[in-house]
Amino acid sequence: MAARPPLRVLCLAGFRQSERGFREKTGALRKALRGRAELVCLSGPHPVADTAGSEGAGLDTGPCPAEEQPRGWWFSEQEANVFSALEEPTVCRGLEEALGTVAQALNKLGPFDGILGFSQGAALAALVCALGQAGDPRFPLPQFIILVSGFCPRGLGLKEPILQGPLSLPSLHVFGDTDRVIPSQESMQLCSRFVGAITLTHSGGHFIPAAAPQRQAYLKFLDQFAE
Repeated sequence: MAARPPLRVLCLAGFRQSERGFREKTGALRKALRGRAELVCLSGPHPVADTAGSEGAGLDTGPCPAEEQPRGWWFSEQEANVFSALEEPTVCRGLEEALGTVAQALNKLGPFDGILGFSQGAALAALVCALGQAGDPRFPLPQFIILVSGFCPRGLGLKEPILQGPLSLPSLHVFGDTDRVIPSQESMQLCSRFVGAITLTHSGGHFIPAAAPQRQAYLKFLDQFAE
């Protein structure tokens, strides 16, 4: 009997994560899912100064390789390249470029069986699926979605597609009881928008868990989509 091909999953990084950094952050998950899922990491289109460099902008630290440049999907202020998940934004600057980046990845790097998003990437993944369910041809619906430390995005044009109606896509929602960046109630609110959503909680904070208990939950969820 031939081995099942691994599921292909497009993984959307969080805010201020580089592509290389996100690959490293998902290393434990990649190991846990070895042979069952192939993770393809994607960071946002907009460069973001790292925390140390933002205040010392006058320092010339030399060019940063593209895959090591911290990036974001969109900004919540007009003049500053910052993002706050918990406050109502004045703008959602850069959102169209973010959607274009995901659409391009789906077209050029796909097909994908599922989408995984972390933090801001999870909010964007939910929006992408809501737009796909509404008929946006750029976003063919995957078989499943995994949202880690997700939240229902705030701002005009973001929340509305998700709140218009329940999302029918099979979903796994992962969040930590002690997450201080995205409190668990934010993830639970997003979870409530999905029909038949499955939750996976852990005692930690703002990260992608991949210890033995979580590994079993991931595999149980993914096995229903394997050929």
